[in-house]
Amino acid sequence: MIIHDEAMQIIQTALHDARPDEAVKRALADLPDVSGRIVLVAFGKAAWSMAAAAQQVLGDKISEGICITKYGHIQGDIPHVQCFEAGHPVPDENSFSATRKAEALVNNLSSDDLVLLLVSGGGSALFEDPLIAPQELQDITKQLLACGADITEINIIRKRLSDVKGGKFAEKCRPARVFSIVLSDIIGDPLDSIASGPAYPDSHTCREALAIADKYALKLSDQARSLLNKETPKKLDHVETRITGSVRQLCQSAESECRKLGYEPVFLTASLNCEAKEAGSFLAAIARDHQNIERSTAWILGGETIVHLHGSCLGGRNQELVLSAAQGISDCRDTCIFSVGSDGTDGPTDAAGGIVDEHTCHDLKAQGISIPSVLSDNDSYHALKRVNALVVTGPTGTNVNDLTVLLIKREAK
Repeated sequence: MIIHDEAMQIIQTALHDARPDEAVKRALADLPDVSGRIVLVAFGKAAWSMAAAAQQVLGDKISEGICITKYGHIQGDIPHVQCFEAGHPVPDENSFSATRKAEALVNNLSSDDLVLLLVSGGGSALFEDPLIAPQELQDITKQLLACGADITEINIIRKRLSDVKGGKFAEKCRPARVFSIVLSDIIGDPLDSIASGPAYPDSHTCREALAIADKYALKLSDQARSLLNKETPKKLDHVETRITGSVRQLCQSAESECRKLGYEPVFLTASLNCEAKEAGSFLAAIARDHQNIERSTAWILGGETIVHLHGSCLGGRNQELVLSAAQGISDCRDTCIFSVGSDGTDGPTDAAGGIVDEHTCHDLKAQGISIPSVLSDNDSYHALKRVNALVVTGPTGTNVNDLTVLLIKREAK
């Protein structure tokens, strides 16, 4: 169990270091002088933590505000700020109604006023005012998730079906200035894609949106298809943006903790972007090829894998990754692989991800559970739960992609 304890220590340290509180406070040091009102609008999985940090710094300088986050992520009241919980990864009526309140809040501001916009991952679903029927928007989102579209492709479509994405919310704030603090959850930190870029010029075109719709054979109404032909804002000269936090920082924290625990860290990538099962098989292959090493070693990856849904059961990309890896490390020794979402949730589950070792596959077989069958049904959650292989952290207050680590432990000589 020592390797498991060390794995959990790495997870806890990396997630703690990824908290946005101090980063938000540092970013606020660049806040411009404001002669009028400061209105706070925060949305995303880390919205509550970011809003609370801003309120600690600015206090009564914030005249009013709104925080929109995922269910179960509000941790208390914030002075002058209304807090709402809404649907993720599919927007729901609470997403729509809370967003409309935010839009009303920035109406009729003056050029002396400033909108403090706090953006984090998950904002695409949580911050939404659809230009089509909500039911169709929900259906299109589900189609994109199910067909394996990546986050950039999903956002290109959603921007054009929304009245707040793709720079449109920033337009609504005029003539007030916008100071945007962004917690990045997308590889490479593309500002026009994080939460679908509500306050950043859209770099993508209508032609790209239509190509994605054709690529995945999306079922769209005539109204939705016509919106894909409507261009988004390309210039927002009243917006100033700061990025705070990223998956690379998450990996660096894990790397430092691995070193403290006696592992020689090998940083592989902060841009992991492939099928979750393929990533699991890849890590298992590394584990098998390095069983003869004489020193403890850790291979570290960050990013975000994808899952193609074939079954109708319960799981998430991190859980599928480790379950796939479990097959390949069953003949290894003192080896474990974990993968977790930095926000504390993995798919529509209460787990952040999972952790497996060389015993996991045998333990599942002893209970009559076939890993290939489980993966075919996308039911990784229930399988991992049966063998106590889920990692449950609860909401973390941050969201900077996923952390995946392979540990091979060897006794020091």
